[in-house]
Amino acid sequence: MSRTLQAPVTVAFDYTRSTGPVIGRFLTGLRDTTIVGGRLGDGRVAVPPPEYDPVTHQAVTEFVELPDTGTVTSWTWVSEPVAGQPFERPFAYALITIDGADTPWLHAVDVASPDDIETGMRVRARWAEERTGSVNDLVFEAEGGDPAGTPAATGGEDVSRIVTPVSLDYHYAASPEESSFFRGLAEGRILGQRCPKCRKVYVPPRGACPTDGVPTAEEIELSHVGTVTTFCVVNVPFLGQKIKPPYVSAYVLLDGADIALQHLILDIPADEVRMGMRVKAVWKPRDEWGTSIENISHFAPTDEPDADFDSYKHHL
Repeated sequence: MSRTLQAPVTVAFDYTRSTGPVIGRFLTGLRDTTIVGGRLGDGRVAVPPPEYDPVTHQAVTEFVELPDTGTVTSWTWVSEPVAGQPFERPFAYALITIDGADTPWLHAVDVASPDDIETGMRVRARWAEERTGSVNDLVFEAEGGDPAGTPAATGGEDVSRIVTPVSLDYHYAASPEESSFFRGLAEGRILGQRCPKCRKVYVPPRGACPTDGVPTAEEIELSHVGTVTTFCVVNVPFLGQKIKPPYVSAYVLLDGADIALQHLILDIPADEVRMGMRVKAVWKPRDEWGTSIENISHFAPTDEPDADFDSYKHHL
């Protein structure tokens, strides 16, 4: 049996959120080299300030400006940093109780080894020269020696919105059936598999019929022509979008298949795409092919009449 295909995959997007008055006040303080705490109903000061008191559930409205020094209450060593962490070299994460605060704040401490940090150690903030209103505007280091000095406050409007990159990296291993499908695409073929019991043809192949629960070992090469069974007009732009809206994403039932394949419909105005429209695969130039469904650039209308509704209604 051929080796199954594997590939690294990254799913990423920028998450944008409004901060509200409490978190916005805290982040504005960081931009301006000030640590801001919130006073709770029992008089304690929390850093970062919560939007609502965890005991009384009342909104936190009183804020306290605190020094940028504190004490390590507990810590852990990060021997192998990952992407997005404050350092590309080993460092410590610690719960730090800022002087004047009553709750600890989890943050990074820049120390050379686990021997250089301990519970009870005094630390001081080291501020970034360029700050944006983010927890990444500072890291902590051991207090003592000659302080680096505090950069001048940036000033400007209060921070009311933040953009946080979100990324998930994982390694995808295709099943033997999927690997066969992807290798077929690398050869300009669209492959499915047939259930030996109900005789339905699935594309991409699933390895087993979801209806009968039996292996689908018989491989079928399918037509590059099919019928639009249902579709969606994309009108909203989003980050990373490669096609200018409006455009159409549709389910295409290839001739000889019993399950529709999702892909783009182009080379026709979006408002002219319709259920029953006959379409054909448009492949990218051969030198751009890989083992991916993206070898097919899109589907485009054929010159055929629309399919009769009865020929595809059972696939809706």
